[in-house]
Amino acid sequence: MHPLRPRNPAESLIWHSLTLTWVFYAFGALYVVGPVLAWVLAGLAALSLYLGKAIRRDLWPTGPVPWIVWLWIIGMSVMLIALWIGHIDWGLGLKKTIKSSIGWAKGWALLALFPLVGAVLPIRRELLIRAQCVLGLWTLLIAPILLLAPYLGLPERIFTSPLKAVGGPGPEYFSVYLFTFDPASWTPRWQFYAPWSPFAALLGVLSVLFALEERHRGWMLAGLGAGVLMILASKSRMGLVGLVCCTFGPRLLPLVIKSWAWLALSAVTASFATWGATALDLGKAGIHGFKAARADSTRVRETLQRIARERWETDAVWFGHGTVQPGPHLVEYMPIGSHHTWFGLLFVKGLVGFLALLVPLLAHLAVVLMDGARNPRGRLPLGILMTLVLLSFGENLEIEAYMLWPALILLGCHLREMSRDPEGREQSHPNFPPPSESPFQHATSSAA
Repeated sequence: MHPLRPRNPAESLIWHSLTLTWVFYAFGALYVVGPVLAWVLAGLAALSLYLGKAIRRDLWPTGPVPWIVWLWIIGMSVMLIALWIGHIDWGLGLKKTIKSSIGWAKGWALLALFPLVGAVLPIRRELLIRAQCVLGLWTLLIAPILLLAPYLGLPERIFTSPLKAVGGPGPEYFSVYLFTFDPASWTPRWQFYAPWSPFAALLGVLSVLFALEERHRGWMLAGLGAGVLMILASKSRMGLVGLVCCTFGPRLLPLVIKSWAWLALSAVTASFATWGATALDLGKAGIHGFKAARADSTRVRETLQRIARERWETDAVWFGHGTVQPGPHLVEYMPIGSHHTWFGLLFVKGLVGFLALLVPLLAHLAVVLMDGARNPRGRLPLGILMTLVLLSFGENLEIEAYMLWPALILLGCHLREMSRDPEGREQSHPNFPPPSESPFQHATSSAA
């Protein structure tokens, strides 16, 4: 067996972009790398579809574009149209419309482009998994410096990259941090290569999901260790929920189709009359404790959601306000339309934008649920979609898509696998490296 290496230009771009994440972060360039990679690979996919077998053999299209990918393309195109109409309705001007359209190209568009890339280009799922684990190893190697920084008196932020001139949601997307202090408890939190800690926790969940599919024990442990560390060090409640639900959920799903599982469920349901009240009380206590763990954060988020919903209902039902707006002192001046994908969509792009994301997401989730119940290949994409859904209730998917691209590409790879083998009867036998291969040796060679 031979070490896993890229086989074509598309895989090379993906491999180096993912394994060199910390290098790009050190220059504050991650917000630029994600969108550039999306449009370059999407252009390569379009060229592959257009030229067919006239293009070089290792870039031949793997098949037609799956209908789910078309649904994502249509949905994100509708998102752009809703943005334009919202800007026209509120007279925001040509300059702001162009700026917001560029923002769409760096955000919502990526939710369609990366699945297209994974579905069309010959990109192997195992290469994505291995690259994510290589990134996990680098995270573990750098972690001691980050974890010791607040106790050594080192500054929170090292610098902000001049790349912020290209434009973005804020300077934190171009800044390099060692750690940050939680303003509520004044204790250190770590965000690693993410713009803030809760997002780092969800990236940690994705790292765990990828690592669980890795067949090489050393690389699997590197990915798992990095993911769990990111979740715990970020001190994010949402990350802890994702670690449990998004990892166990897809693996328990096949039990649903087994008769004994239905019998067990019937027995549990029948006995609910005796222990149901106690379970409900425990559940309520758990939810209260979950919110009380970061009471100030919960208050700000709930208030932002309420303001966004009320403004949407009274001002702009169909196409929204076109852009986020500054919030009052009550929410610490956080922008209205932030910190929640769904309320943010209603406020910024109205009901049209809300449905433009909801329809393809639900359709994709339904397809992956059905495949995940029958085939092990569906576990990772199902975990990814569950993580995205969880992320959408605490963050804005649009401004974080630039860091979610490995997961989005893998969703496209899974759709390609389903279209080529609907029943999942084919068994892949990738060339995994022998157990004697050292993760440290591999990571060093990839960085070189």
